[in-house]
Amino acid sequence: MLYLSTRGKSAARSFTEAVMTGLAEDGGLLLPRAIPRIDRGTLETWQTLNYTQLAFEVMSRFIDDIPTADLKALIKKSYATFDVDEVVLHAHLDDLHILELFHGPTLAFKDIALQFLGNLFEYLLDQNDGFLNIIGATSGDTGSAAIHGVKGRKRIRIFILHPHQRISEVQERQMTTVEDENVYNIAVKGTFDDAQAIVKAIFGNKEFKDTYKLGAINSINWARILAQVVYYVQSYLHVAVHEKINAIAFSVPTGNFGDIFAGYIAKKMLPEGAVSKLILATNANDILARFVNKGDYSLGKVVETSSPSMDIQAASNFERYLYYLMDCEPDLVRESMLKFSVDGKLYLQDYLAHIKRDFVASSVSETEVLETIRKYFKGHRYILDPHTAVGVRAAEQHRDLGIPMVCLATAHPAKFGATVEKAIERQPDIPACLAGLAEKQSRCEVMDADVEAVTAYIEQHAIRPT
Repeated sequence: MLYLSTRGKSAARSFTEAVMTGLAEDGGLLLPRAIPRIDRGTLETWQTLNYTQLAFEVMSRFIDDIPTADLKALIKKSYATFDVDEVVLHAHLDDLHILELFHGPTLAFKDIALQFLGNLFEYLLDQNDGFLNIIGATSGDTGSAAIHGVKGRKRIRIFILHPHQRISEVQERQMTTVEDENVYNIAVKGTFDDAQAIVKAIFGNKEFKDTYKLGAINSINWARILAQVVYYVQSYLHVAVHEKINAIAFSVPTGNFGDIFAGYIAKKMLPEGAVSKLILATNANDILARFVNKGDYSLGKVVETSSPSMDIQAASNFERYLYYLMDCEPDLVRESMLKFSVDGKLYLQDYLAHIKRDFVASSVSETEVLETIRKYFKGHRYILDPHTAVGVRAAEQHRDLGIPMVCLATAHPAKFGATVEKAIERQPDIPACLAGLAEKQSRCEVMDADVEAVTAYIEQHAIRPT
């Protein structure tokens, strides 16, 4: 399987090359040349597989340059760190199915991809006696999941940028209290979009990227998307058997378009009609909802909400979907992204019919988030985190689809205790992995949103070539 850039000006590369490259040299994102299809006969044989076995079956269709035994071992090692053997769980609340993705080391869905990616990086570096300096931006959960995926690894140093005082206290302390010497946290005075722009600018410096062997852990790295595809397939198998049906919908709270893009890949892999619709759920930062509903992908001001991981305007993975929307024409994608980089606007009304074949969308207010958390606690004694509440409310707004709905639960409610308490007048139970965070020493560099300053800091602390 070869991987191509969405912008068409970079050489094709293998899976492992794509993993180590992150962002393509032409500024595009990497995608597989083709998406393999899974027929219903194959799905029937997968119904008895556990999560790690299913992960191998899905991933191996995109990975042909890692030996079978090694890939199976990497997957098994990655999910041995989860607190449930099943890796993901389902809760059935009336006609909604909640897909719990928060049973990993940092209690967020990002663990599912980043435990795998951390082990994959180490495996590839050991093979060629290499080193890697990982740079990433986080709107909340990616950073802690990435840090916990690579902390203590001798061949890796990791630099995580987050928006200063714009994520939850638990999210911040999960990152900044990690004691391993290969971990560096940078709080950028600005928004997530500012932090993400800095990371992309640094990756765009080819000489710096090549010299310091930069690696990406954001969802611009294809391995992140691939690992997330697995739980869509697993959930389809679980719910289709549970409901004895052939079609379902997924409601996905998203700001960076990565998680829902994994759902889009799963939709293209599964038999026609198996995933009827993807419900794109945003908070007040509604650029993606406007794109689906009106064909309007134009930047607005980032609004702080109780779901900070979605407080994003420029979505990193949007370009990947744009590539498929534009019939895999890299020239059109390149021209569109250049226009967006200048104007901050794309008007795609001519593609609306195509977009609406794949997605419906809703933007959910802060009041609705609190109401939804309160409703499901009162009715089911089930506590939603604010991101999951966005997805659940969006699913409720699209019940007219008339098919079973799976809502992705992307984080443990204890990571957002203040919002939960505001909704239900009690704190969620605190998992053991979060106990004592407030007393631990924090290490973090607060910096202006300045590319040159951040680059200089990374250069000072990076693993250097010998």
